[in-house]
Amino acid sequence: MRALTLRAVLFALTADLIPYYALYALLFADHGLSTAQISALLAIWSVTSFLLEVPSGAWADTVSRRGLLMLSGVLLTAGFLVWTLLPSYAGFAAGFILWGAAGALRSGTFEALIYDDLAARASTAAYPRLLGYTRAAAESAALTGILAAAPLYAWGGYALVGWSSVLLAGVHVLSAIALPGAPKVVSASAVEDLEDEPDTASPPVGLTSTPAGVSRYVHMLRSGLRESLHVRVVRRGVILVALLNGITAFDEYFSLLADHTGVSPSISAVLVGVTVAGALTGAALAGHTENVSARAFSIALGIAGVLFIGGALLCGAATSHPTLVYSLTAAGFTGIAIAYGIDYNADVLASARLQDAIAGPARATVTSVSGLVTEVIALIVFIFVGVAAAWLPIPALVAALGTPLLLIAVLLPTWLPKAAEEESLKQPTAE
Repeated sequence: MRALTLRAVLFALTADLIPYYALYALLFADHGLSTAQISALLAIWSVTSFLLEVPSGAWADTVSRRGLLMLSGVLLTAGFLVWTLLPSYAGFAAGFILWGAAGALRSGTFEALIYDDLAARASTAAYPRLLGYTRAAAESAALTGILAAAPLYAWGGYALVGWSSVLLAGVHVLSAIALPGAPKVVSASAVEDLEDEPDTASPPVGLTSTPAGVSRYVHMLRSGLRESLHVRVVRRGVILVALLNGITAFDEYFSLLADHTGVSPSISAVLVGVTVAGALTGAALAGHTENVSARAFSIALGIAGVLFIGGALLCGAATSHPTLVYSLTAAGFTGIAIAYGIDYNADVLASARLQDAIAGPARATVTSVSGLVTEVIALIVFIFVGVAAAWLPIPALVAALGTPLLLIAVLLPTWLPKAAEEESLKQPTAE
C-alpha cells in the first residue's frame, strides 16, 4: 500500500507542477487576445476533451492503462512546447488540442487503475484516502508551480515560464512508468455479461488494435455507457461528480479577476496560489470527511456558494477603493479559496463513492462518462463567459460562475451514492 501510494502521489504531483498554470491567461492577453478570444481557446480545449473523453475511457478498459498515461504525458509536454515556440492564437489553439487529448487519456484511466489495484488487494476502503492524497499532491504541485511562476517570470519572462513547464511535463512522462499495471477487476455480477465474449479473457498488453481488441473495445464502450445511463445510483453519481468538477472551470478566470483589481502579474500568481491552497486543503482533508453526512456537505456547499459570490464581488469593489485594493482583493480571494476547498472536498468524496457504486467491467469508461459531462459543464462556463463578457465585467462574471454551488447543495443529499459497505450498490438494477 505504501509503495502504491507513493507512486500514485508522484504521478499526480508531476502532472500539475506546471508554472504555466498561473499565467497562461495573461500570456494570451499580453499577445493581444480579448476575453472572448481566450474563452474561445478554452472552449477548444473543452471540446477536444469532450470528443475524446468516452472513447479514451473505453480504450483504457481495453489496453494498458499505464501505457495510455505515458502517452498522455507526452501529449501534455508537446502542448506546452507548442505554446512556447508559437505564441499566437493558432499556436495556443494547437496546444490546447494536445492538452485536451492528454487530459482525456488521463481522465478515468488513472482512477480506474488505482481502484482496480486496490481491489486486487481487497483494500478498496482505502480509496477515498488515497484519492485525497493524490488530489492534495496535485494541488500542492499546482500551488508550487504557480508560486514558482512569479520569480520565473521576473527572471526570464514568459519564455522561462514556458520552458520550465515543458521540462516538468517531461518528468511527468517518466513518473507514469512507475505506476502499477493493475489487472482489470470485474465484479461477480458482470461475469455473466462477459462469459459470451471470447476475447475478454485475454489481458490487454499494449496499445495495438486487433480484431479481438476491437470487439473488446466495443463491448467495454457499450457496457460503460449502459451502466452510466441505466443504473440510477451510478447515473446520479456521474452527474454529481461532473457538476462538482465542471464548475471549477471558473478557476481559469482567477488570474483575470486578480488583474482586474490592478495588481501586478507576480501578485496575481500569488492570489491564484491562494485559491489552489484552498483546493489543496480540501483534498487533504478528504480522508477525515469521508463519513460526514450528505446533509452536512449540502450545508457546506451552500456556504461555499455564498463565500465564492461574495469574494468575487469584493474584488470588484476593490477597484472603486484605491486605498483598500490589496485588503479587499486579499479578502475576496480568501473567500473564493475557502469555497474552492469545500467544493474540492465534496468532489473527492463523490468521486470515491462513484467508484464504489460501479459494478460492471468498464470502470474507466463509466468514469470517463462523468469526465465527458464535466467537459460539457466546463464548455457551458466558457461559452457563458465568452458571450457575457461583452456586457459584464470580470468580477460579475466570476460571481455568476459561483451560483451553481447553490444548486449542487440542493441536489447532493439525494444524489450522493451511499457508502461502499452497502452491498446493494454492487448489484446494479436497471430502471
